[in-house]
Amino acid sequence: MESSMKISLAQKLRAYFDLTKFRLSLTVVFSSCFGYSLFSNDINFSYLAIFGLAAFCVTAAANIINQIKEIELDKLMTRTENRPLPSGKLSISEAALFGFVLGAFGLSTIAFLFNISAGLLSLLSLILYGFVYTPLKRVGPIAVAVGALPGAFPPMIGWVAASGHFGLEPGILFAIQFFWQFPHFWAIAWVLDDDYKKAGFKLLPSKGGKDLNSAIQIMIYTLFLLPLCWVPYYLQMTRIDSAVIAMLCSILFLAQTLYLMKERTKKAAMGLMFGSFLYLPIVQIAYLMNKF
Repeated sequence: MESSMKISLAQKLRAYFDLTKFRLSLTVVFSSCFGYSLFSNDINFSYLAIFGLAAFCVTAAANIINQIKEIELDKLMTRTENRPLPSGKLSISEAALFGFVLGAFGLSTIAFLFNISAGLLSLLSLILYGFVYTPLKRVGPIAVAVGALPGAFPPMIGWVAASGHFGLEPGILFAIQFFWQFPHFWAIAWVLDDDYKKAGFKLLPSKGGKDLNSAIQIMIYTLFLLPLCWVPYYLQMTRIDSAVIAMLCSILFLAQTLYLMKERTKKAAMGLMFGSFLYLPIVQIAYLMNKF
């Protein structure tokens, strides 16, 4: 849809800013910089800032692809109907050009200033999110599993960008963030279920939707975090006090899923959703305690 809507320069700039999903993109940047910093014994903050900017650009480009492909669906949902594309503040061609520039800059910076491996992982993440996960959201909960892949890439990409190689260490960073995404995404899907249904999104794990079966599956995936949070310590990536903090956070996170199983209400799901937003940065900061 191309729009002839007349808006001011300030509104146009704001629309471009909104198109990046700034706050969401920042969470990805944080995880990416966490992985980069966890490897580095002597952190070069100039390089870290450049890497963070490049990671932001790639993430924003993926978000723009998502919004272009879902423009008609975004018009149907209350939470998305005022986004830049469905509202007509930006045209598809403007968004596509902006996304291409951001993606090209971010990917080339990561590939050539850091290493090709990190650049290829970033490209794979963008493709999986924009072109695989996005259309699957109307198919079923398989979308959450597919979306959890690019969603878990950031700390792994950060480690590979800093180290130049793969191994168990970036693999465990990927695994922790991968399993965290299931309770995180499903809590959001529970809270926004009515709005998602307007666009035909089928993200909850049970065909019954907001039922005990969905709550049990959310709890099961959270259980994986309890042993996984200790692995960075056993791999000598971090100290035992960091592992203890991560374990306590995982237990509290699990308790929220048990509460959701008991109550099965939107309020309980909102508590789990906000808890999931807090869990990951707190655990990642704990793992970085021995770096600063």
